[in-house]
Amino acid sequence: MSKTLFDKIWDRHVVKTIEGGPSVFYIDRHFIHEVTSPQAFKGLQNRGLPVFRPKQVVATADHNVPTINQHLPIREELSRRQVEQLKKNCADFGIELYGLGHPFQGIVHVIGPELGITQPGMTIVCGDSHTSTHGAFGTIGFGIGTSEVEMVLATQCLMQSKPKLMRINVEGSLNKGVVSKDIILHIISLISASGATGYAVEYAGSTIRNLSMEARMTICNMSIEMGARCGMIAPDETTFNYIKGRTFAPRGSDWDKAVEDWKTLYSDEDAVFDSELNVRAEDIEPMITYGTNPGMGVGITGHIPALNDIEEKDRPSFEKSLHYMGLTPGEEMKGKKVDYVFIGSCTNSRIEDLRMVASFVKGKKKAADIEVWVVPGSSQVEKQAIKEGLNQVFEEAGFMLRQSGCSACLGMNEDKIPAGKYCISTSNRNFEGRQGPGARTMLASPLTAAAAAITGIVTDVRELI
Repeated sequence: MSKTLFDKIWDRHVVKTIEGGPSVFYIDRHFIHEVTSPQAFKGLQNRGLPVFRPKQVVATADHNVPTINQHLPIREELSRRQVEQLKKNCADFGIELYGLGHPFQGIVHVIGPELGITQPGMTIVCGDSHTSTHGAFGTIGFGIGTSEVEMVLATQCLMQSKPKLMRINVEGSLNKGVVSKDIILHIISLISASGATGYAVEYAGSTIRNLSMEARMTICNMSIEMGARCGMIAPDETTFNYIKGRTFAPRGSDWDKAVEDWKTLYSDEDAVFDSELNVRAEDIEPMITYGTNPGMGVGITGHIPALNDIEEKDRPSFEKSLHYMGLTPGEEMKGKKVDYVFIGSCTNSRIEDLRMVASFVKGKKKAADIEVWVVPGSSQVEKQAIKEGLNQVFEEAGFMLRQSGCSACLGMNEDKIPAGKYCISTSNRNFEGRQGPGARTMLASPLTAAAAAITGIVTDVRELI
């Protein structure tokens, strides 16, 4: 019987199926951080339970950490308490922690791949919705709630119902100035922020196959932003070359056996999906969001939809969103004033993203009235950026290279955007208050963000390349 990539991995991990109900589903790797784990550990302590398989749990501090002066005590009390509690819980339960000061510290969805922990065919969970990032390696990766974090810590299993399956095929060559972030923002704008609800999505097609691993991670990262349970891409030589030699990658004969197995992880030619979408790469231009969910996006030369273009039932939320953003129906996005630029998050904070930005801004200066934060996704990315001299390029352009962490992706740490200010962000969410109370977020690619940093306005990067 023909199977999809998802089917093959799912079937390997079902421990038991309850008739008419969910399956007991085995988890290979469990990533934890300081925000969604304290209550889970407290639940284990209350029940007198150990962590069942601590060697399969990886911990880091990322959401609430400062991105300057990480050697000093954390100023915000709640953030400090959460990071300290993570240290204590990991020590008490025998879990490896990559905390502040550790050379492997960083955003959980950045360090998993860069350390070679994330490998094809795995099931991976974390108390964070963007665990879908790991699907770029041909894994089933998805976010879980705190009660489920406790369940995995206690049993290494979850109760899961199998989702429907969707394939999104992207074919053709990308236009100048268009990168992977534009692909996924384009897709979400086509199907909406809820268009893949209830599905596991596989991305396929020549455009996807020609992407680097870091670009693939960007696409899978934002699968959750269209409601998908997870996003995934079949592993290939690009995948294997990325993993080979990394800290926790298999070695010697174990590597050969692993690759032999990984090569079987693809959707069979006649595998059936519940839904399919075909996208032409040539139709994608640099994207920018205008509203308060990632589906509210347009091409950089486009306009915000007119009110008549919106279904009547959706008009109240549409108007509320534009009121929050200080925008009007039919307005052109290009030329809008920008106050902040944030380049970072688990979507776009890898070394490839920083190289892309540095290459574009080299020899240029930021606009005088704009603040630019470049936040690497891990300590290793920061170290590599400095080794390559990217920090000097950023400094000369007037950009600030900070230390690793989730930073201004979410208004949970010290890096907040002030109320009423516009920020072009390479992160994944533009909800009301996401980057701080009253902050106005426009999602875009690293290239589009860099262009705005130089000009001070929403800019078509193709005009500057």
